[in-house]
Amino acid sequence: MDERRAGILLGVFAYTIWGFLTIYWKALHDLGPFQLIGARIISSLVLLSVILAVTHRWRHLAPLARDRALLGRVALAAVLLTCNWTAYVWAVAHDDIIETALGYFIAPLGTVLIGIVVLGERVRPAQRLALGLAAVAVVELTISYGRIPWIALLIAASWSLYGLFKRQVPLAPFESLTGETLVLVLPALLVLLVPAAHGNGLASQATGPQMVLVALTGVATTVPLVMFAGAARRVPFTLLGPMMYIVPSINFLLGTLVYHEAIDASQLLGFALVWAGLAIFTIDGVRASRTEPSVLQAATVVS
Repeated sequence: MDERRAGILLGVFAYTIWGFLTIYWKALHDLGPFQLIGARIISSLVLLSVILAVTHRWRHLAPLARDRALLGRVALAAVLLTCNWTAYVWAVAHDDIIETALGYFIAPLGTVLIGIVVLGERVRPAQRLALGLAAVAVVELTISYGRIPWIALLIAASWSLYGLFKRQVPLAPFESLTGETLVLVLPALLVLLVPAAHGNGLASQATGPQMVLVALTGVATTVPLVMFAGAARRVPFTLLGPMMYIVPSINFLLGTLVYHEAIDASQLLGFALVWAGLAIFTIDGVRASRTEPSVLQAATVVS
């Protein structure tokens, strides 16, 4: 299997898992979102540490100690990732799943824009049409909310920029994510230990099944993130961006069909425009892969 095709598969699997993780976080909705993020970071670090120890790959993190610029990029990626996680978990806990869908619908626009402006990737006419439909949809959805959707915008901006910094980190997926969790470990411990010292920690709030889910947040976090990191190093941003529509589509369906969040005709129109754009992207991508494989392969940037 060639690199680009492997990257596409990794991206599809990562985005699908992320979409259905809404169910996972909804089961923890009555716990503090900040403590959940702290637990998520610690659990992820424990799992990644075991993986690197078993595979004898801790030495691959040595560049972080020698290269301050690289450490800075990893730290920025870690901060952006934390912002994204916190906004998402907070929104799910407060019955704003549809707004998370809006955020992840906006995010591919930012990802594609970065691909064009920063990475110099080219956009075909059909892709421009799809982006135009998505942009109109975002404006229409924002107006229909009647307010600035801060959570959606934070989710979108943090994720688009996170993808860019991940692309600039010359580390394998496991090592890269381990570096990010190492940067975040002290703040995460503080978020967990301070409430616990006052009798309001996760252990005092969660049921037995919930504590099992909290302990497994490292697995739920690490698997799709490593898949995404592998995809980001193999797939052009102009293709990786549209693939992300898988996440908000799943979130939208969960919010409306499973958790019965209200949505009016205006919002439904906005989502329909985005789905039309996604269909155009998909059809155009399939045609391009058959007629212009060399062009697509040349557009792939592997750092």
